[in-house]
Amino acid sequence: MKITKVDVLHLKTGLKDGHWRPIVCRIYTDEGIYGDGEAALAYGEAQFAAFGMLQNFAKLIIGMDPLNHEIIWDKLYRSTFWGQNGGPVIFSGISAIDIALWDIKGKYYNAPLYQLLGGKRRSRLRTYASQLQFGWGEDIVPQLSPQDYAREARKAVAEGYDAIKIDFFTFTPEGGKYGDEDRLGLLSPSYVNVIEGRIKAVREAIGPDVDIIMENHSFTDALSSSQLGNALKKYGIFYYEEPTTPTPRLSKFVHEETGLPIANGERIYTRWQFIEYFLENAIQVIQPDIGTCGGITETKKVCDMAYTFDVGVQIHACGSPLSTAAALHIECAIPNFAIHEHHTYARTRYNRELCIYDYQPAEGKFEVPDLPGLGNELSETAFRNCDRVTVQ
Repeated sequence: MKITKVDVLHLKTGLKDGHWRPIVCRIYTDEGIYGDGEAALAYGEAQFAAFGMLQNFAKLIIGMDPLNHEIIWDKLYRSTFWGQNGGPVIFSGISAIDIALWDIKGKYYNAPLYQLLGGKRRSRLRTYASQLQFGWGEDIVPQLSPQDYAREARKAVAEGYDAIKIDFFTFTPEGGKYGDEDRLGLLSPSYVNVIEGRIKAVREAIGPDVDIIMENHSFTDALSSSQLGNALKKYGIFYYEEPTTPTPRLSKFVHEETGLPIANGERIYTRWQFIEYFLENAIQVIQPDIGTCGGITETKKVCDMAYTFDVGVQIHACGSPLSTAAALHIECAIPNFAIHEHHTYARTRYNRELCIYDYQPAEGKFEVPDLPGLGNELSETAFRNCDRVTVQ
């Protein structure tokens, strides 16, 4: 079997400011089997770079056997010069191709990916409602007052979730966004009081038996995140996500200053970067994104390495439904699974229509697709609304 061509798609969605545009690919073979993959940089300011990177890498795999995913991975990593010690753009390109190759492999062997990864250890995965500062509905709505946060948290719990995640330091009470000048260095009491008022309202609304994940998106630094962690840990923090710029030394500092488990990984790539966190005991829950960490091939290796350090795994899932499916397959197959992320974007119409199947959790639990390969694929809507380049 040989790879004959690759479609690279920069999808268009209904989000008006163009903030959410997934970059995906479809790899075709001479046996009629195709596979879909995703470069998980739909947000932020690297979309066009990832779109171009994927086109660059697609040229290098034409004519290769798609079942040789390890050989292709090493070729993209070692023969492209920028692959070694690369960053998110490089590894998003490798990731998208690798995910598509695993999708082909599953279809070729008529098996869901979890079987190829060693078997399904759990049928239903504990799931948390993610990023409630944007609301918990089908639209993205900034939450401002403590009552807003409490209301959205109650919505998620009413649906059966027993864990939620919120970045309490995103929006000002007036409806703007906090800036760097607000979140760096030691914080004034006024800022701490706003954040505490929100998390206190959430805890009172959901009671003591629902976990709260506090997310900072690395907008705070080591000082301000430690200050917040110490002030807010009395409300029960399941883990503290991206409290500061992702480096082993800073993560370790916040962990030791606050005593809170630190979660990181959205901006950490491959086993070569993760190992430094493990050796320093600077991370307690890893959050590799399959669409930027190096695909299924590399993410599985990182998860296995984490297991030797007693580090838990929550795959970072903020992409199209392709990324969700890939995450579920790995999470159900590894022993050190912690919890699955269900991003509020995954509930929106403009994201759900990108694939032919709309997998959603029920009662706070996710089931794993049982169809061959990923168990999902790009829809006609995705192919109709996109910028598209075919490499052959």
